[in-house]
Amino acid sequence: MRLIHFLPLAVLVTGCSSLEEVGRLPDFTPVQISAETSAMLNPSLPQRIERQSPVDGASLWTASRQSLLGDRRAIERGDIMTVVIEIDDSAEFSNTSSRGRTGTETAGIPSLLGIPQRINESLPEGASMDELISTSGTSSSSGNGSISRNEKLELMVAATIVDVLPNGVLHIQGSQEVRVNFEIRELLVEGYVRPEDISRQNEITYDKIASARISYGGRGQIMQMQQPRYGQQIADIVLPF
Repeated sequence: MRLIHFLPLAVLVTGCSSLEEVGRLPDFTPVQISAETSAMLNPSLPQRIERQSPVDGASLWTASRQSLLGDRRAIERGDIMTVVIEIDDSAEFSNTSSRGRTGTETAGIPSLLGIPQRINESLPEGASMDELISTSGTSSSSGNGSISRNEKLELMVAATIVDVLPNGVLHIQGSQEVRVNFEIRELLVEGYVRPEDISRQNEITYDKIASARISYGGRGQIMQMQQPRYGQQIADIVLPF
């Protein structure tokens, strides 16, 4: 009973929150509260700076990241790298099954010491012990199923190292939001990468990200029109039929 009284209130609250967005552009997610910004504001402990001789300091071949030919790939907490997403997957499955069975059974007692003939005299007209039992049955079933899927996605997004695991694996997170008219397109990337998989261009492809989580979608007026209304969603959950 409490649930029944609570449902109208929940629908009213969600409806009012949607009415507040009428005629307004969808808001961006605040950047200040993201894990990426936190990693940049709280970087890892600074590395010990070794003293260099005047000759080494002026050389172009030093191994430091600040040198002209130094390795500038992301490696520490707060560093930024580029994630290249190029998904071109297709799958097609087709299954067909068919089964059939036919059976016939007939049983009778035409003669047994004259007993069937005596019984036939007392049976109704048309009944006889010669055809005591006769059964037949037929069953058949068939099924067809097919799955066809084709996905293609080409995107690039900057991701930030939010944590460095004890084994050196990098935990990265990246987000991107683009607003066009009253619709926001969102791209979210998260996962774990090895430093040696990062290219010299400071890029990494999605297939080298462990536990990759890639989300590509949007929110706004078009997305709201594609979603069922709150009442319909509640009805789909509550109604048993």
